[in-house]
Amino acid sequence: MTDETIPRRKFLLGAGLAGTAVATGLSEAAPAAAQAPAAVAPAAAQAEPLLALNETEFAFVVAAVDTLIPADELSPSGSECGVAVFIDHQLASAWGGGAKMYRSGPFAKGKPEQGYQLALTPGEFLIAGIGAANAWSRQAYGHDFDRLDANKRVEALKAMEAGKAEFADFSSRAFFARLLEMTMQGFFADPIYGGNRNKAGWKMIGFPGLPATYANLFEEYRDKPYVVEPQSIADFS
Repeated sequence: MTDETIPRRKFLLGAGLAGTAVATGLSEAAPAAAQAPAAVAPAAAQAEPLLALNETEFAFVVAAVDTLIPADELSPSGSECGVAVFIDHQLASAWGGGAKMYRSGPFAKGKPEQGYQLALTPGEFLIAGIGAANAWSRQAYGHDFDRLDANKRVEALKAMEAGKAEFADFSSRAFFARLLEMTMQGFFADPIYGGNRNKAGWKMIGFPGLPATYANLFEEYRDKPYVVEPQSIADFS
């Protein structure tokens, strides 16, 4: 992360590394995070009802994804690409509720390579992390994260990424890793899941969409660019 914005290409290079620290640092019985005063998310970023997040939490996510993916010559901002909506929908899904997770304990502190080791569902984890992040932001900067100027947001995210942001009973490093992971997923997932609006992520990297639609062209275009309008699941429904 730079002092002004996070370079887009550096963001893409990190796609395979996100999420490795999710299992570290959270106390076994973390209390519910304090809620920040209500904040209103930008109207353009919230085009449909929220499913998991409240307005304060959604405002944090909008600010975070727009800091990670600022609007530039490569694409619109993260929230304009639907990344914040994608995150809200995922937290409200069966995955967000931990439907396929083992949740009977014990929940001993694990090493990063051991994967997720917490009693919280993925949805509970991110929402509690948002509360902890806003509480830390108010202590460090006097405002919730979404109320900070662009440079302070970058500074705050860098502190979380490095584990230097002191969250109460919570690992800021683990929270940032999950937030970054979900941001990248929302930017590159099929648009049917709410993110990658107008296939902006796919168009930026030249991904043509569903592999089945061009499987017969693999040999013909091996090591050559294949320029075509990307196809999503919704295009075939």
